[in-house]
Amino acid sequence: MIVLGSTSEVAQAFVEKALQEGEKFEKIYLFTSNKETTERFARHIDVKFLQQSEVIELDLLKEIDYNAFDTIQSNLLFCATGYLGEGTEEGLYDNKNTDRIIDINYSKLVPVINYFAQKFESRRSGTIIGLSSVAGDRGRQSNFIYGSAKAAFTAYLSGLRNYLFDKKVHVLTIKPGFMATKMTEGLPLNPKLTATPKQAADCIYKAYKKQKDVAYVLPVWGVIMMIIRNIPEFIFKKLKL
Repeated sequence: MIVLGSTSEVAQAFVEKALQEGEKFEKIYLFTSNKETTERFARHIDVKFLQQSEVIELDLLKEIDYNAFDTIQSNLLFCATGYLGEGTEEGLYDNKNTDRIIDINYSKLVPVINYFAQKFESRRSGTIIGLSSVAGDRGRQSNFIYGSAKAAFTAYLSGLRNYLFDKKVHVLTIKPGFMATKMTEGLPLNPKLTATPKQAADCIYKAYKKQKDVAYVLPVWGVIMMIIRNIPEFIFKKLKL
């Protein structure tokens, strides 16, 4: 199993869920920009599940040596890489903020997924799970830089799913709504619309086993975003969302 964004609470919860369900992995490759934190998680799954893992440092904002990944073999890739950054009000005209959001959520991430997707394609097997966001379903004034990156990532996963379908590789797009994680700490989230990492992991695992194409972490978000997507633009542009 390959995990991109291994410090994510959702990624770690998914790994634990899979192991609890009896999934067998020769090795779990934990890609991370925070090696110290990820090594603690690696020790945890080693002790709890006797699961062998390898922590691999990956900083998307630095040059990547793909040759170092040649020996990695897996049939499952889980991508939880993401960066929320500053909201539109605070960070719209901050180019460093904009670049970082776009780079981490899309432009620097896609080549890494492509690298492993090519391996899956050559073996004609595997599953790629990508965490996008409901923020990508429609641009809203509060976070449209982040939303635009997630919209691009959602479109990428859709196209990749279409491309890999007849190569026997499945691509699952996960769309979380509000999540109770470090990334959203301090934000005023509605608890009825907010999922815990464990809830998210349970939902993702079910969608993975059912080979779904797209899944919202909480079903209510599918309804909410359907309504938001269908609001006429002449009304939508006046709303404070």
